[in-house]
Amino acid sequence: MTRERIVRIVAGTFVLTSVILTFAVSRWWLLLGLFVGTNLLQSGLTRWCLMDRILCKAGVKSDADVALEKARGERGAPPEWAKARGKAA
Repeated sequence: MTRERIVRIVAGTFVLTSVILTFAVSRWWLLLGLFVGTNLLQSGLTRWCLMDRILCKAGVKSDADVALEKARGERGAPPEWAKARGKAA
């Protein structure tokens, strides 16, 4: 799973949790949804996201990294010398 997907999943989970807690507990839980929405807006405008940076430091690849690996054939494909010899890497 890539960083971008993880950020979206976590943000969506927080928003849904905020809505559920607003109905079940208190209207103050709307502030959580407001905070997440504000951070999503800020991230879209500035292209900086704290969670993305944390995931990057943790070694999670981005969509661009995965696409680059796929284009180079580095993901799951045996190297050329193994193909020539008829062996799997």
